Amino acid sequence: MRWLLCSASLRVMLVSSICSLSPFALVGRAEDQPQWGRPHSRNMVSDETGLPSDFDPETGHHIKWSAPLGTHGYGSPTIASGKVLIGANNAEPRDPRHVGDRSVLLCLDEQDGSMDWQLVVPRIEGGDIFKDWPNISMSSPPTIEGDRVYTMTNRFEVVCLDLHGQSNGNDGPYLDEGKHMVSLDSDTGPMDVTSIDADIIWMFDLLAEVGSYPHDGSHCSVLIDGENLYVNTCNGVDNTHKVIRSPEAPSLVVLDKSTGRLVAQDVERIGPQIFHSTWSSPAMGEINGQRLAFFAGGDGILYGFKALDPRGGPSAPVALERPWRFDCDPEAPKQDIHSFLRNRKVSPSNVKSMPVLDGERLYVTYGGDIWWGKNEAWLVCVDATGQGEVTHSARLWTYPLEKHVCSTPSVYKGMVFVADCGGKLHCINAETGEAYWTEDIGREVWGSTLVADGKVYVGTRAGDFWIFAADKVKQPIAHIQFDSPIHTSPVAANGVLYVATLKRLYAIEQK
Repeated sequence: MRWLLCSASLRVMLVSSICSLSPFALVGRAEDQPQWGRPHSRNMVSDETGLPSDFDPETGHHIKWSAPLGTHGYGSPTIASGKVLIGANNAEPRDPRHVGDRSVLLCLDEQDGSMDWQLVVPRIEGGDIFKDWPNISMSSPPTIEGDRVYTMTNRFEVVCLDLHGQSNGNDGPYLDEGKHMVSLDSDTGPMDVTSIDADIIWMFDLLAEVGSYPHDGSHCSVLIDGENLYVNTCNGVDNTHKVIRSPEAPSLVVLDKSTGRLVAQDVERIGPQIFHSTWSSPAMGEINGQRLAFFAGGDGILYGFKALDPRGGPSAPVALERPWRFDCDPEAPKQDIHSFLRNRKVSPSNVKSMPVLDGERLYVTYGGDIWWGKNEAWLVCVDATGQGEVTHSARLWTYPLEKHVCSTPSVYKGMVFVADCGGKLHCINAETGEAYWTEDIGREVWGSTLVADGKVYVGTRAGDFWIFAADKVKQPIAHIQFDSPIHTSPVAANGVLYVATLKRLYAIEQK
């Protein structure tokens, strides 16, 4: 038997009973999951109920459908209006016209997993694999609002797509989809645009427009706030891992969601202090009557930027105002930081997860870079109500994690659930920072936990998938083995649990 269950009484006990009218709400059905994490707060918690406590990918037990992703799936899905969007590669071409290594965004039918359309993007020319790593999927989880999709391609283009693809015609102003599907160094002409191709509405090229020099592939979850899009530029080191090619480039930009026009950017000069790359996507909330966008830079510092008017930004780009700043690791080296490369004992810290806002508290994981930095990692709880430089006044507690950390925490009913690269799952008191329990789940976790239906779901890079009770007392429910490693976060929408491995996306439903 490939799955392990606890008693029926425990399963019954675990069954537990978002859209709001605030300016933070995304358009869409309450049961959809149109963005990675909860809208704005980024909390990895879902209100879905009736989710399965057991399933088996091999026998098909409780598997609604599965869809192939190729060989290197690193992106988590988003679901809205009957569509499932997720990154893939071109290892198994869905259109024979596309030959070779391509990054792909799939739009699948929510009911049966069949493909509606795909966005196929060639790799960046020139062979700089540290910008656009070979064979990996399109890794930025899309954000959906109404009939529009906002995401970042492997070429670091922020794009607005029609959720319906080409089925309702090729909408402008962008009309060069046929050219966009062809590599720039190819001597062939534009492809014909077909019914299974994506419809690009507008495009903003971060490399050309703001001069960013990204590293290790795109990894941005676009945050929508009214008419504005908040976007991580992924600025980082070059192939030497010691040089920031674009030290003056912004790390956070704001775009107009209707046109793609640049509205604002940070002027914090984060670039020179980026140890590896800018991994984190922003969160947002209202603190003391002021709306702030919280963003973790590649320098390990958490910034609070004053949010722009959600009704629309100024006509010319402006600098983001920063009334709040918290250094997650103030004791870490601040000078000549790349001399600490490969130092597993002393190095700068960075943040690979997203900050989570729960009330007036921020929960952030940080620590030494998983590939190049120190082994230490932590979860910190920060008071978000202060003003100015709050590094030495806002820290409420710090919890040590085991080795490195990539996961965004899930804050639920006074508990924080988080997994780390040491192969540990932690349940922590959200008020005090003391552990309720920990569990060794075998291998490192690159995705995040999901709390839904009174359960905690998490996958590992060994392909192990675990389900625990979302409770202060450790109660394992199930351990399921998948076909390949899991680098993504589980997602729940409309009564279905979605789990993406390197090779397939599984839609799992209690039948």
